[in-house]
Amino acid sequence: MRPNVARTATILALAGAFALSACQDEGTEESLEVETQDLSGGELIAVPEDNEGVEVNLPDTPMTPVPVESGASTESE
Repeated sequence: MRPNVARTATILALAGAFALSACQDEGTEESLEVETQDLSGGELIAVPEDNEGVEVNLPDTPMTPVPVESGASTESE
């Protein structure tokens, strides 16, 4: 008896689809209610108030002004 390749491939594909659908999480996705109105027309991204975010360490580099050169001009001629 010769195996039918098309039938075997179909059965394997259906078995794989069934296995993937059985593994999916069917829990409800948490959504945030926002008390603002998006006037930009884009997607509004909301962050919970208790969210701490990411800590950022800024360098302690002193700011020094750039010396003005006597020949340099900022105005266009």
